[in-house]
Amino acid sequence: MAATERLVIAGKAYDSRLLVGTGKYQDFDETRRAIEASGANIVTVAIRRTNIGQKAGEPNLLDAIPPSRFTILPNTAGCYTADDAVRTLRLARELLDGHSLVKLEVLGDPKTLFPNMPETLAAAKTLVAEGFQVMAYCSDDPILTLQLEELGCVAVMPLASLIGSGMGIVNPWNLQIILDRAKVPVLVDAGIGTASDAAIAMELGCDGVLMNTAIALAKDPVRMARAMKLAVEAGREAFLAGRMAKKPYEASPSSPTSGMIENQGVRPLYSTGNKGV
Repeated sequence: MAATERLVIAGKAYDSRLLVGTGKYQDFDETRRAIEASGANIVTVAIRRTNIGQKAGEPNLLDAIPPSRFTILPNTAGCYTADDAVRTLRLARELLDGHSLVKLEVLGDPKTLFPNMPETLAAAKTLVAEGFQVMAYCSDDPILTLQLEELGCVAVMPLASLIGSGMGIVNPWNLQIILDRAKVPVLVDAGIGTASDAAIAMELGCDGVLMNTAIALAKDPVRMARAMKLAVEAGREAFLAGRMAKKPYEASPSSPTSGMIENQGVRPLYSTGNKGV
């Protein structure tokens, strides 16, 4: 991948624009194999649900995905207040030897798992002041994403649709407004269901995609991880190439029209003038 094509977050460049989670796999071995197939450099870990050293004597996820090979992105999944999120990420920083790149996620309710944006903004303000590099999961509201950026977040992560729903991007117009205005990386987070959803996000111009359930709950997680890797790469290439303009009411022949039979006095079967034939 060309240097200019690498994903840059908080000044660090990554070869992959696909970020993956670690939940819902059968075991750590399946987690490792899927992550390797995805080609992801950044792997997010739910500190409240996964052992990365806080539970002595229990299997440690970092033995399967060592920080020497992957950038571990601790997240605050399961937190419903700014205080809980800040406390969780302070613990993560201790466990990861001062690691500062984190994913902030403050939820509004257990049914929709929509982000609680007032609490997210409050937590982001505190974390940035304490030196964290904050990637913030958020609603697809262009104004709120700008506010996160103004607070100092290093990336904004609007949802495509509800977490774990697999519904894909339900509001591409809001996402496009966010992309047009943002000066920090925009990564779609939540709702991706299959490879075409990821490709669409990248074709819109997103800087990356984060997902977990779509891979972990596939019948073959390792194969789906590989499919997502290819989809993100294809979508990025298509975005950079620039799609053709849509022409909803007018066909355009792919081949030159000179020398066709019509020019020698024979009309196409369904051309104007053949009505009733």
